Amino acid sequence: MRSRILQLQKGGNFRELGGYQTISGETIKWHKIIRSAKLADLTDADLTFLSDYGLKYDIDFRSPEEKVTSPDRVPNHAKYLFIPVFSTDETQNSKQTDRLQRKMDTDPTTGRQQMQRAYQDIITNPHSQKAYRSFFDVLLENDDEKSTLLFHCTAGKDRTGMGAVFFLSALGVNEDTIKADYLLTNKVIQPQQAAMIKSLKLQGASSAFIQSMRDLQSVQISFYNTAMDQIQKTSGDMPTYLHDYLNLSKNNIQDLRHIYLEN
Repeated sequence: MRSRILQLQKGGNFRELGGYQTISGETIKWHKIIRSAKLADLTDADLTFLSDYGLKYDIDFRSPEEKVTSPDRVPNHAKYLFIPVFSTDETQNSKQTDRLQRKMDTDPTTGRQQMQRAYQDIITNPHSQKAYRSFFDVLLENDDEKSTLLFHCTAGKDRTGMGAVFFLSALGVNEDTIKADYLLTNKVIQPQQAAMIKSLKLQGASSAFIQSMRDLQSVQISFYNTAMDQIQKTSGDMPTYLHDYLNLSKNNIQDLRHIYLEN
C-alpha cells in the first residue's frame, strides 16, 4: 500500500496527490505531484529522497520575505520557481504583528477572522489569480513521464491547500475527496500543534490567544467554505472560476488530465 504522507527527516506536511480518483473513474498518477511545507530545513538525506523520487520542479508560493528568511533546499537538477501567492505573508505563518498579538490576547476569533480574510483574498486578489495561473503553466510543463512536481508554502496548508483544491478540481476529482485532502493537514501537524499549545500554556498565554494560534496554525472546513463562497460570489462555480479568473481553457484542462491521470 502506497503512503500518501511522505516521511522526510526535516520536511513537514509532505504529501502525495497520486491515487485520488476523478468522478469519471480515472486515477491521478503517483510520483507526479506532491505538496509540502517549507523546504529550508531539509537534510542531505531528504534531498536524496526527493531526487530519487523524481523531483524536477519546485514551486514556492511564499512571500519574498519568507523566501529570504528560509530559502528552499532542493536537489541540484530540480527547477526552482518562485511564484508568491501574496506579496506579503497574509496567513501570518512567519510572524505575528504587535497589533495582531494584542487583539489575539483578548479576542479568540482573531485568528479565524485573519484566516478567512486570507482565503477571500486568495480568490479575489488579481496577484493571487496570476500566481495560480503561473502554477498551472508549470503543471502543464511537467509532461515528462518520470518527472515530479512539488508545490509548497511555509506550513503547506493554505496557499498550498488552495493550490491543491484548484488542481484537483481541474482534474475532476469529487469535492468530498478534495475536502479530505485539504483537512489531512490537521492529522499530519497534530504533534506540532499539541507541542505549540503546551508551550503557550506554560508561557501563561491567554485562552483567547491560544484559540487564535490554533486557528492560524491549522486548517478548518470554515476556511475552505469561505473560499468556496467567495468563488460562488465571484464567478458562480469552480469550473467558471478556473476558466474566467485562472484562464484555464478547455484544451488546458484536457492537457492536464492527459499528463496527470491514468485510466
